[in-house]
Amino acid sequence: MKVVLGGYQKKWFLPEIAEKIKDVFLLLTYHCHLPLFYLQPMEPLKEMFGRAYYVKLAQAVSTVYNPFPVKTFLAEVCEPLATMSLNERMRHTSVVLQKHLPAQYQKTIGILNEVIPLMPGGYTNLVFPDYVSQFGTHDFKTSLKALHYFTRFGSSEFAIRTFLKMDFDRTIQEMYRWSEDENEHVRRLSSEGSRPRLPWSFKLDAVIQNPRHTQPILENLKQDESLYVRKSVANHINDFSKDSPDFVVKLVKSWDTAHPLTAWIVKRGCRSLFKQGDKKSLAAFNYTKDVQVAIANFKVTPKTVTIGGVLSFDFEITSHKKSTQKLMVDYRIHYVKKNGSLSPKVFKLKEIDLATGKSIHISKKQRFQDFTTRKHAAGKHRLEIMVNGEVVKSVAFQVRD
Repeated sequence: MKVVLGGYQKKWFLPEIAEKIKDVFLLLTYHCHLPLFYLQPMEPLKEMFGRAYYVKLAQAVSTVYNPFPVKTFLAEVCEPLATMSLNERMRHTSVVLQKHLPAQYQKTIGILNEVIPLMPGGYTNLVFPDYVSQFGTHDFKTSLKALHYFTRFGSSEFAIRTFLKMDFDRTIQEMYRWSEDENEHVRRLSSEGSRPRLPWSFKLDAVIQNPRHTQPILENLKQDESLYVRKSVANHINDFSKDSPDFVVKLVKSWDTAHPLTAWIVKRGCRSLFKQGDKKSLAAFNYTKDVQVAIANFKVTPKTVTIGGVLSFDFEITSHKKSTQKLMVDYRIHYVKKNGSLSPKVFKLKEIDLATGKSIHISKKQRFQDFTTRKHAAGKHRLEIMVNGEVVKSVAFQVRD
């Protein structure tokens, strides 16, 4: 799958896109104060940029800037919408706005500063920072100040990357100052906007090659009280783990994981390393290195699962070590792809401190349901039980149409 944003094209795996879609929903619920269930039966996201939105936008702009040609703007901005995607509509909005706002950039930013509080909060407010990224690269000071302000009403995470690409050192220094801002949206922007592999955007090669560029930002945010901010910091660290796992381990070892907020960030940030069974990251969280357990009464039913059906499994795990073991119990399914190759996926089961001789019973059900974004294939699959990254039990089972 390809995602296009800001003129850059990037291939993304579905889990990364799904993670970003979650962030979009969080953005909507956070700024619009809507319970998530209101969003479940919603129209396609692109319909947020529909005629009703543009009427509100035109009215708000004309309230601040009287010469704004409301009818002409509405005709031009709405005419091609049917053939446009979500992000194409956003960019189109910026272009048409620029055509009808003053030629003096600073004057236009002053107008937009007054307009944005008049608009409903949420994803559509990304138009304002997008305008800055398209028409403000010649005026760094004014543009960065605008992004600092606009992010409070939506997010400037995509727009700021244009400036990081244009002048990395100057922009990252400003973002470091943002990490100390009193506003949580600004602090979150300092982390989210500088993520090396932000979904729906281009990679920041400078940060991928040297993660120390953004480390000072993360240091300022490692005990942030805002969950909105902490989630971004964790995702930032998870991005690092894909290219610089040793750096991640060294970083988290230097942090005080006894602090609950820092521990939350580190644990979530190391999730990909944990799933891979990375010994260094597991050791950083004091998960037992020399695991001594026994698996008993392991049952898997049925032996053959029909697509759309459910696989059930349960087992007992017993500790045979003389001291208490800190265990992370996961399971991995090797899915058969249409071409016959296997695609492993790790799922969480249990985290527990298990004393010597003690046992715990674990059961789980896994549905083999087809979705638009994921199709199952018939064939021989494999289920593995993993403890602290090591496979301790494995069994094959069949999936059929």
